[in-house]
Amino acid sequence: MKQPKNIIEAKVIESLPNTTFKLELADGSIMIAHLSGKMRLNYIKVMLGDRVLVESSADGGRGRIVRRL
Repeated sequence: MKQPKNIIEAKVIESLPNTTFKLELADGSIMIAHLSGKMRLNYIKVMLGDRVLVESSADGGRGRIVRRL
């Protein structure tokens, strides 16, 4: 059975190659995340300083950006 995803609000601090971003979480920790497929299909642009919602993995080191706020 699938586990529910942890959805976290974060801020984009650096843009990396291949639509990957370095994010800063509210508690000050750093996470690397990539864009979700729907955001790529709809050409949603994510810039430095944007606040985003992220689905994090179980370990909390990687994630997927699902929405720009």
